[in-house]
Amino acid sequence: MRWDNLFDDLEGQLEQELSAEEVDLQAEEERLRLGRLSLRDRIISLHEAQDRDSDYALRVELTDGSVVSVRPTTFGRDWFAADLVGDRARGQCIVPIAAIASLQLSRNQILVSMDATPGETSGQSLAARLSLPFVLRDLCRRRSGVELRTPRGSLFGTIDRVGRDHLDLAVHERGAPRREAVVVHYRVVPLSQVVLVRV
Repeated sequence: MRWDNLFDDLEGQLEQELSAEEVDLQAEEERLRLGRLSLRDRIISLHEAQDRDSDYALRVELTDGSVVSVRPTTFGRDWFAADLVGDRARGQCIVPIAAIASLQLSRNQILVSMDATPGETSGQSLAARLSLPFVLRDLCRRRSGVELRTPRGSLFGTIDRVGRDHLDLAVHERGAPRREAVVVHYRVVPLSQVVLVRV
């Protein structure tokens, strides 16, 4: 009889140790998964989880200290395009991921953002592989007037050319078509200083 109790006790201890080891392993796997998440992955997870018919908006604090409410629409390798939402802000913009100082999220948004799979959507579409200079070159080809926000303030004008790590902006009055006579001056802006491009 004592042998039965001894074996039952040993079996219970073994099951408890195996169960504790499994819990520890799952916790470590979760820590590793979270450690591989990028900010881009978390924003995409929020975008995919949001209800298309809701007034969902993501509040983004930029490196210049401003806060914009946006509804992301397209994701590139190091940027995302979004609709601006809010009282005064309407239109579309491009936000470089490097220009994000923080995201202002609710508790529910934090939980949803952590459901992301690291790098899950990086190869699914052509847009997901495009870099910021490529998108800016498209605006350059279209001769679109833009508001270029930098840490030092906003500039209005037309992008004349885009290099690997900079762009040339012909600065002119907002809403005016780019003509040599209306260009006030030219700015060469490093892409690392681009906080937001409003189209």
